[in-house]
Amino acid sequence: MSSTELPSVAAANVLPKVAPVRVEEGERLRSVGLPGITLTVRSRPPEREGLAPALYIHGLGGSSQNWSALMAEVEGLVDGEALDLPGFGDSPPPDDGDYSVTGHARAVIRYLDASGRGPVHLFGNSMGGAVVTRVAAVRPDLVRTLTLVSPALPEIFIQRGAVPTGFLALPGVAALFTRYTQGWTAEQRVRAVMALCYGDPGRVTPEGFRNAVEEMERRLRLPYFWDAMARSARGIVNAYTLGGQHGLWRQAERVLSPTLLVYGGRDQLVSFRMAQRASRAFRDSRLLTLPEAGHVAMMEYPEVVSTAFRELLADTGELPGRADGPEGRHDGRGAGDGAVPDKGGSRKNDESGTAGAGS
Repeated sequence: MSSTELPSVAAANVLPKVAPVRVEEGERLRSVGLPGITLTVRSRPPEREGLAPALYIHGLGGSSQNWSALMAEVEGLVDGEALDLPGFGDSPPPDDGDYSVTGHARAVIRYLDASGRGPVHLFGNSMGGAVVTRVAAVRPDLVRTLTLVSPALPEIFIQRGAVPTGFLALPGVAALFTRYTQGWTAEQRVRAVMALCYGDPGRVTPEGFRNAVEEMERRLRLPYFWDAMARSARGIVNAYTLGGQHGLWRQAERVLSPTLLVYGGRDQLVSFRMAQRASRAFRDSRLLTLPEAGHVAMMEYPEVVSTAFRELLADTGELPGRADGPEGRHDGRGAGDGAVPDKGGSRKNDESGTAGAGS
């Protein structure tokens, strides 16, 4: 092992007694053991049987809880599950300590192969967007549609808010940051995260803030928390430097599935300017831009993202029939105020609109 590598943390030895993970009304949690990894899966039973499966993948420092609001919005459209990636949420670290984008993608593929649920409607946010882009490129047989919310794809000029993530990837920085922030309360940490990730932190309800604080307190008791964060941050940085067929932009060009791209105008981590490049890279893409949203549009505006996803299903013939109407019927709502389709079938947002307006 290189002297610059963090020591591996064995999952079997680092499972302390911590508070249980929060489960929203209507949700279920289960643990799935696979070779080398154990994954916690959050599911929400669909409104009826026969709906196509969906799988949601969170970003750096996030968990399956990041998708609860959107899962509730689309429960009439898909049979949804959200993963806690290895080392995040309620999933223990991977046995091999691999937190690279490829390692996380391998975990997603391993789960889909073992569960037999593919092909799925695949969702990803931030780091999760990079992960599912890789999955869709190398295993197109597992993906029906792809929905990317502020995907962490390589940028030449990164956002100022993303600089700390890059520093976190450096050897020793996680330990320094832990010591520096030792006196920070969970409330302070949550406020800092929300200020970074939300376009308007004021949209978070008091109950949502309390729940986030409880989750932060739980995570800080996990001895592998900072190790997982640092290694995953390093994985993102390494993925940004890859060229050739393994480069994320090259893999985006290989994605065959219809793709919905969602970008926030107030995103401090992924540049809003990358929206147009992404819409050109993904060959069958639709673009939804939300000027008031930050980095986690599916948490800030789940109803808008849900509507855009519904329209993606309608455009691609994947929209399920309704019990009270013919196949393909839907409510006809647009993807937020000011959202209009362009001539290529993608969606763009009028910059003067507000788009109807948690990583």
